Amino acid sequence: LGRMKPVIVVHGGAGRIFKELEEGSRAGVVRAALRGYSVLKQGGSAVDAVEEAVRSMEDDPHFNAGCGSVLNEKGEVEMDAIIMDGKNLDSGAVSAVKCIANPIKLARLVMEKTKHMLLTDHGAHLFAQAMGIPEIPGEKLITERSQERWKKNLEPDSNPEEFQKDLGTVGAVAIDSEGNVACATSTGGLSNKLIGRVGDTACIGSGGYADNHSGATSTTGHGESIMKVVLARLILYHMEQGMSPEVAADTALDYMKTRVGGLGGVIVVSKAGEWAARFSTKQMSWATVKDDNLHYGISAGEKHIKSVDEALASEREGF
Repeated sequence: LGRMKPVIVVHGGAGRIFKELEEGSRAGVVRAALRGYSVLKQGGSAVDAVEEAVRSMEDDPHFNAGCGSVLNEKGEVEMDAIIMDGKNLDSGAVSAVKCIANPIKLARLVMEKTKHMLLTDHGAHLFAQAMGIPEIPGEKLITERSQERWKKNLEPDSNPEEFQKDLGTVGAVAIDSEGNVACATSTGGLSNKLIGRVGDTACIGSGGYADNHSGATSTTGHGESIMKVVLARLILYHMEQGMSPEVAADTALDYMKTRVGGLGGVIVVSKAGEWAARFSTKQMSWATVKDDNLHYGISAGEKHIKSVDEALASEREGF
């Protein structure tokens, strides 16, 4: 036991990240990765680490998850989330949930406190109440930016498809010192989506998958395309066939693009602790910590490296 070097990888969504949001997105994924890593360093499990990293991004209004989620056609926030434990393939998910700050916490409770894997809408709401999860007013999750975007998409000549380019699902994958892997993914979905639309995030094998026998992955991008190719499971399948995380990710993303015209991004960690962050969109904010080094980037080919100590110091000074 305790032979593995812990690794965490996080993403803050694939798509097009507007210039004025780049700094915030970068800082947000770095913060999430450092938080998840500190859980691992203190002997926490991979599941604890991915939940903590995703919760950090749900609380950050830069991302389309938790506070900052995009609005559905009626102008409300409806969120989806999933978490999975690679040790025994246990998973918990929620879909179309409203009025809670951290859907990922609720997904974990579904995994640990019920015999089920996915609770939706009203049922998820009742379960949250039973578990004592505080309800917050829906408006608390709505930012000025998502409100403006929603209004723009309502204009008769608008093309919501154009706006789907900055999707921003958030996710994390990790391997802990005992060699267990886990994934977590959370999202507000597509702007101006139909009420009750659920995308890939809450679907096991699409929004995420974790199996100690191969690794863990979390996805982001066009949900319907991801669901068609069951992207997360596809990547792990390629790794089971002997591909490295990077090649497996690229192969699967390429297949999704050629087969169904879908773009997206993925983060991967293998059972050996190798990692990858790959995307076919213009950008994807991501960060990784391994061997006490932080790696992060947003655009293709961009990669910054800092020691964790240096990163934590600048974290305290406020980026």
